[in-house]
Amino acid sequence: MTQSPPMSLGTSDLPAAAHAALERHAWDEAFDLFTRADQQGSLNGADLEALSTAAFFTAHADLILEAKERAFAAYQTEGDQARAAYLALELARDYGFRGRSSIASAWMRRAERLLETLPECPAHGFLALNRGDVVRMSGDVDAALLLCEEALAIGMRTGDVDLQALALTEIGFLRIGTGEVDEGFGLLEEATVGAVNGELSPIVTGITYCRMISACRDLSDYKRASEWTEATQRWCERRSVSGFPGVCRVHRAEIVALGGEWERAERELVQATDEIAAFGPIPPLGDGFYAIAEIRLRMGDLTGAEEAARQAHALGHTPEPALSLIRLAEGKREAALASITAALGEQTWDRWTRTRLLPAQVEISIAAGDVALARRAAEELDELLPAYESPALRARHHEAFGRVLLAEGDHIAAGKELRDAIARWREVGTPYEVARCRMVLSTVCRAVGEEETADLELGLARDGFVRLGATLDAAEADRMVREVQERRSGPVSTRKAFLFTDIVGSTNLAEAMGDAPWERLLRWHDDTLRALFATGGGEVVHHTGDGFFVAFDTAASGIACAIAIQRALDEHRRDSGFAPPVRIGVHAAMANRRGDDYSGVGVHVAARVAALAGGGEIVASVETLEEAGVEGTDVREVELKGVSEPVAVATVPWQR
Repeated sequence: MTQSPPMSLGTSDLPAAAHAALERHAWDEAFDLFTRADQQGSLNGADLEALSTAAFFTAHADLILEAKERAFAAYQTEGDQARAAYLALELARDYGFRGRSSIASAWMRRAERLLETLPECPAHGFLALNRGDVVRMSGDVDAALLLCEEALAIGMRTGDVDLQALALTEIGFLRIGTGEVDEGFGLLEEATVGAVNGELSPIVTGITYCRMISACRDLSDYKRASEWTEATQRWCERRSVSGFPGVCRVHRAEIVALGGEWERAERELVQATDEIAAFGPIPPLGDGFYAIAEIRLRMGDLTGAEEAARQAHALGHTPEPALSLIRLAEGKREAALASITAALGEQTWDRWTRTRLLPAQVEISIAAGDVALARRAAEELDELLPAYESPALRARHHEAFGRVLLAEGDHIAAGKELRDAIARWREVGTPYEVARCRMVLSTVCRAVGEEETADLELGLARDGFVRLGATLDAAEADRMVREVQERRSGPVSTRKAFLFTDIVGSTNLAEAMGDAPWERLLRWHDDTLRALFATGGGEVVHHTGDGFFVAFDTAASGIACAIAIQRALDEHRRDSGFAPPVRIGVHAAMANRRGDDYSGVGVHVAARVAALAGGGEIVASVETLEEAGVEGTDVREVELKGVSEPVAVATVPWQR
């Protein structure tokens, strides 16, 4: 452990001792010494700038900007306009990271004015980089490249290695985004090898590494990402750089998650986001939350996944494709399709971001019944692939075409693509993707009469999902197994209490509220009802947008759940002023079970009974109420469409 210097150091000795500690990467010691010197009023511009660095590496996030602003003022007082301009650009970047664009613009203009009359210096290069970032965000990639190349030239002429590395990184990132992958990675590697070799400042080292890993992630080049993660971790250990643990941990956790160790990866990511949050809303924090969203989605925690995706979005990281896949898992196919299509519409120039979005569009489009759109997405993925190949990208390509060909009915070609996808995913070492492809392949094999192979692939897929903890996928595999068993032995006849719900006047409500508020209300409605179904032992058979079809083992549990729903809605209405009016119908009857679905006259009766209810009402068949031991009111016989005999129904009192 580094010992702090004795308190007997004189005022004039403190800054020199602090700089020496900073040079040794004794971050806590340096911060303590700079703070003591500052309390005695003896810090100049360079000292204050160094204090901001020490504050960064000791997680005193609240002091970083303050120290930089004071350093700027001190440099101006000292007449060092070039360094003052550099600090102004640093502040512009920092405020921009934090989403405070107006303040960022003000610091940018201040830097520009200071540099107008100065001869060429590194700050001119950093100004070009900042301008390049602004025009890149507006979509003008060519202009951004020119500005970054200008920055690189200034860095070469002035000998500023940090400027050179950052310019190489930006140019490499832009080249990759426009399809010049080999050249782009060459530039990134040139910058990153200098970083891990100790040639750059610690902060620029971290930025360079992050951009390299981001590019590897975008191109699914997991082997390259692993190599640079290991190299950077060794650098951190050699240099005692503990200021980047959160950033490094995010990228390590992403690699761990690929191998299927999701719980461990999530723990790492939660710790990482806590560490990074101390530095404010910087981009790596969004990376961490998005990675958490993907893991939770795979584990079946849809609520937690959406929460993390929205946190990532708030920090500037796109929540896609995770958010669209969450909607798909919820059964909201049209919403999922609209979401992924919009995301692709926003990502026009960065082809590698599109390679991560297009496979999701294939899957969602097929689920939504738009096979033609799925084919177009797969074909675009095929066009993007020749610019750069990695086993993971090739696996995505084969899987996408396998899904499309299956949907089109070309089972032989689909089987070939899916087997190729499995081989590639095994090469990458991603068991979740292997299991998903096996499950689709089982459907292909069954379609061509290869029942034994289909059973084998489905069994392997299910076992893989169970080992990984992929609860939703494992449940779907179980459903497919039951469906096969029932097809071979015939449908199973069973008695259930069937409950139907529906929001009354949903179209008018949606129109009156607007899309965003309506979606939020629908989300609350769905979450509330699903929780009550789970508590009451209900099995959600279908979710129809603004209503549910649910099966219960007994009439009593079905009636009890219906009452609990109306009471919960009424309580929310009293507390918050509004809850949507929901009608509910319950009917117990025999039905045929096929997989996770039910069919038969009893199901139709239950749906017709529900249609008799008004908003805030429960209607049930009298025989169901008698079976449940509940008394109804307004008993009457009704004619139901498609049912030959009248059915006795009653209203169920639910008020407390």
